[in-house]
Amino acid sequence: MIDYRKATVPVWTLATGDVRVPSVAGDGPMTAERLGELRGVLAALADAPIATLEAHPLPDKLDRSRGIPLDAASPLAQHLSQLVTQAARNSSTAAKATAAGENLYVMVLPAKVAAQVDQGIVRPMMSKAVAGGIRGPFVGSDNKAVGGATFVPVGKAAAGSAALTVAAPLVLMAVAVGVSAHADQKRQQAIEHITELLEQLHEDKLDDEHSALDGCRDAIDKATAILLDQGKPGISLGLDSAVHAINTALGAADRRLARWQSALDKLPAGEGVEIATLTKSFPGIDEEGGRFRAHLELATLATALKRRVNVLQAVEHAQSNPDNLFESFTRALKRDQQRLDELESGIAGVLLRLSVLELARPGGLRPPVFTPGEVDRLMRTMHRIHRLGDDVTTGGRATDVAIEMARDRDGSLVVFPAVPA
Repeated sequence: MIDYRKATVPVWTLATGDVRVPSVAGDGPMTAERLGELRGVLAALADAPIATLEAHPLPDKLDRSRGIPLDAASPLAQHLSQLVTQAARNSSTAAKATAAGENLYVMVLPAKVAAQVDQGIVRPMMSKAVAGGIRGPFVGSDNKAVGGATFVPVGKAAAGSAALTVAAPLVLMAVAVGVSAHADQKRQQAIEHITELLEQLHEDKLDDEHSALDGCRDAIDKATAILLDQGKPGISLGLDSAVHAINTALGAADRRLARWQSALDKLPAGEGVEIATLTKSFPGIDEEGGRFRAHLELATLATALKRRVNVLQAVEHAQSNPDNLFESFTRALKRDQQRLDELESGIAGVLLRLSVLELARPGGLRPPVFTPGEVDRLMRTMHRIHRLGDDVTTGGRATDVAIEMARDRDGSLVVFPAVPA
């Protein structure tokens, strides 16, 4: 990782509408903490969503496979290049920082603005999910938050300025690609887990569900590329078939969730549950990789794919109304996210309820005689059940969201998954 504590970082203020940006930043340098405070002030005072954009040195080691690549001719790359070129003409700091043509650009949406895009899309990741990842302006070489970088304001998208014509589509495209990359990362994680589970289970029906969902990726990737080039995806891409397969999988996940909730409701309150009773409603829950775990991963995969499709539909809706890009985008996303949020929340509730269950000795009131193998099985099952709640992400207060874009000398970009800042 790069140590940014001695860096001078240019930062732009970007508004997504034709409004006057409050003059709260001033022209002098500021610390990372001060910049974070000002984001909140700007979000509260401005009449339209405001983001900030920072230009950092490009790290030497960067896992580009995590992101979505865009060539120099893509609208996002062109909008970014235009903004950087304008700033370099008017700011020696910006000119010096971007002279090499290679930078890590970080767009940060304040919590208020990020909430408009829907908190359900971007959530904190487990450490293994971001192994090898970068958090340039936020984490130093010692993996601690950076507080010493110097940020220098170099531009504002104020009313009537040329930068404003760049700001709205730049923010829209960056958010769209970052959120899409985040959803695809979740898809990749689910695919890896499902593949491993199905190799153990040898269940043809679940394998068919997996294949149907995994087959949607090609159509979604092509539709993403076309929309991000401001085109319109046609029927020939097969996106309609992909959406049907995803909706079918979500329907199956809804039905399974209802059965799980009903089974938990029927359990006697305050009493232990025998393993045999539990596995009847949650088959394989007592195993390292059972059918219940496969059902969970299939639901995760369907949800991740649906979130990507929702982003595509929101981008298409926003681009049809170029005078109202970001607002149209957020409205379209919110309409489509409620069902997914309810499904994920319901599954999280089931996992939390399972994680606090106590297991009872088999045989009712009869004093059982356990073999060493039975004792081991009971202990292993108790441990697995109690760990079900470990990966559950509960709702919390909204946080800033960061979208990182690596820009090469030729103007091409790699946009990384949006993450909490």
